[in-house]
Amino acid sequence: MSLILDALALKAFSPLRPDGPAYHPSTLLKIYLYGYLNRLQSSRRLEREAQRNIELIWLTGRLAPDFKTIANFRRDNGPAIRAVCGQFVELCRRLNLFTKAVIAIDGSKFKAVNNRDKNFTVAKVGKRMEQVDASIERYIAALDREDREESDMTEVRTTRIKEKIAILRRQMQSLKEMEQQVQAAPDQQVSLTDPDAHSMAMSGRGTGMVGYNVQTAVDAEHHLIVAHEVTNVGHDRTQLAPIALKAQEATGCEEITALADRGYFNGEQVLAFEGTGVLPCIPKTLWPSIAERGFFTRQDFIFDAEKDYYSCPAGAELTRGPARSDRKDDIDHYRHLTACFTCPLKPKCTPDKLKRVKRWQHEGVLDKMQARLNQLPDAMGIRSEP
Repeated sequence: MSLILDALALKAFSPLRPDGPAYHPSTLLKIYLYGYLNRLQSSRRLEREAQRNIELIWLTGRLAPDFKTIANFRRDNGPAIRAVCGQFVELCRRLNLFTKAVIAIDGSKFKAVNNRDKNFTVAKVGKRMEQVDASIERYIAALDREDREESDMTEVRTTRIKEKIAILRRQMQSLKEMEQQVQAAPDQQVSLTDPDAHSMAMSGRGTGMVGYNVQTAVDAEHHLIVAHEVTNVGHDRTQLAPIALKAQEATGCEEITALADRGYFNGEQVLAFEGTGVLPCIPKTLWPSIAERGFFTRQDFIFDAEKDYYSCPAGAELTRGPARSDRKDDIDHYRHLTACFTCPLKPKCTPDKLKRVKRWQHEGVLDKMQARLNQLPDAMGIRSEP
C-alpha cells in the first residue's frame, strides 16, 4: 500500500495549515486508509496508533501527526481522497485486474451519529405536536383541580404546573418552527446532528434507522471495490442500475456481469440495462405462500415465446387476452376460456373461475437473465464470497 500511495498523484490535496508541522499528504493518507481498513475512525486513536503500532510506524516512516492534523486532513480533503480512490481503480485497470469483468453488488446499512430523536419528518413532527398538546391539556386539567382545592401545598403545586406548561409551550413553538423547516426540505426530512443522514425504513423489521445505505460493487476475482454509492433509501430494489453502470465505467469493460441477491430484483432496473453491456444476474423473487396453499406456482406454466402462449400442467394452451381499455399497466393476461371448467387439476390450480397468468410486456429480458443464471449455477456463491 505504501508504494502505491507514493506513486499516486497527490496534487489535489489542500495545503496544510501553517500553524502545525508539515506532513506530506501521502503520510496522512496512509494513516487515514490504515484506520479505514482496521476500523479505527477516531483521530485520537489514530494518533496513539501512529506512536505505538509497529505496522503504522513502518508505514509512516516513524512520523506521528497529532489528532488535530489527522482530523483536519480528513475534513478538508474529501474530494481529493475520492480522487485518489479513483486513481487506484484506474491503476488496477491498467494492471488488467478487471479482465473477467464479474462484479458482485451488495448494500450495507450504516447507522449515523444522528440518533432518531434528532431526526424529523412530517409525520414525526405531527406526532410530537399531538403528544405536547395532550400533555398541556393534562397539566391544565391538573391546574383546574388545584384551583378547586385548598391546602398549604396548592400554591407550590400550581407554580410547578405553570412552569411545566410554559416549557411545553416553548417546545410546541420549536416544533412549529421545525415543521416549517421539514416542509421546506427537498425530501421533507431534517437531521440536526448529521444533516446528510435520513431515516430509512428497514424492510421486514417494522422499524426505521437514521443512517445510510451504502451500495458497493466488488470485483469477484480479486475482491477489489471498483465503485460505491451512498444513498438514503432503505431498500435495494432501485439501486442496481446506478451502481452497476458506475462499476462498468470504472472497470473500463464494454461488457460486465453484475451479480446481486433477490433484494435487487426489479424488472424496470433489469430493462434499463438493455444495450448497455451490463448483464444482470439476479434470482427472481419467490412467493412461497402460493405453493404452501397447495396451488401450482408460476414456474409450472411453460411459456412458448414463438407461439405466444402458456402451457398449463394439464396441457391446455393459455393465450393472451385482448387489452382492456380501462387497464393502464403493461401486464398481459393469459387464459383459456373453456378448459378450466372441466379440468381435473383445477382445485390445485386456482380458486377462481378461470386461471389467469400475468406476464409483463418486457418479460423477455427477465427470461434472458434467468437463462444466464442457469448457466452460472454458482453465481450466488461467488457473490457471497468474503
